[in-house]
Order: sequence, then structure tokens, then C-alpha cells
Amino acid sequence: MNKIVILLIAAALFFTGCKEQPKENTTIKNNEVEHTEHHTESNLVSNDWMHNIQLDNGAKWEANPETNQGVTKMKLAFAQNNPKDLKDYHELAETLNNDKNFVIKECTMKGPSHDNLHVWLLPLIDKIDALKEAKTLEEAQQIYKSIEQNVNAYDTYFE
Repeated sequence: MNKIVILLIAAALFFTGCKEQPKENTTIKNNEVEHTEHHTESNLVSNDWMHNIQLDNGAKWEANPETNQGVTKMKLAFAQNNPKDLKDYHELAETLNNDKNFVIKECTMKGPSHDNLHVWLLPLIDKIDALKEAKTLEEAQQIYKSIEQNVNAYDTYFE
């Protein structure tokens, strides 16, 4: 029963994460934002979300500066890390999770740009969670590559 309540609260926080509330009233801790859609292992390493995202009449969507800052932090995490073992991948996943939570917490986007941000973000949330839970080095490497592609594709759709 408690898990259901926590999941409902987490889902509510996620869907209000890009909010209209003042920033000082919003707190997001690790693992509070959960996406309940279930994915197979093959979906975690794919970038099928690219079939669903749209441009703004052929142009990139304008993102709020904090969202861009959070994505820049994720890119920096990839540039500064060269994971070699499972522990390294798990540590990188924690860094990426914090950066992802920053994006969610600070998002002020609305309308179609916000909707398309979620098309990009939801698979990323699942992938980061999967990287945190990876059991083998091979699994972690595959998820890592998919996350990196996801993060790098941000610039194709947002500015």
C-alpha cells in the first residue's frame, strides 16, 4: 500500500515537475521521479523516441535556460568520465540522475515545446534508472551508449 502511495506521489511530482510553482517550493530527491511505463531491455538501448518527437515547424524548440544548463551538465559528465568498470557506470548514472532531476525541477516550458521535451526526457529517465541497476559490464556499456546518443540528440530538437 505504501509503495502505491509513493508511486502516485512520484508520478504527480513528475507531471508537475515542469511546473508553475515557485522554485523554492519544489524539491526533487533521487528516485522520487519515476516513470511507470515498462520497457524491455531492447527498448532501453533503442532511440525509438526519435520517431515521436517533432520540430517547431522545421525549427528547434526554444528551451528554458535551466533545461539547457542541465543538458550541458549531462554532456559534461560524459566528457569527463571514461567508465571502466560497473562501479564507474553506476557512479555516472547517479551524476546523470542528479542532472536529469535538475532539468525536471527547473523546467518552466509549456505547450508543444514542453510536450516534445517529455518525448526526449521520458526514455532518458528509464535509461538512467537502468544504468543505475545494470548487473553486467556489457549491459552497462550498451545503456551508456544509448544514453549518450539520447543526450547528444537534444541539440537536434532544442536550443
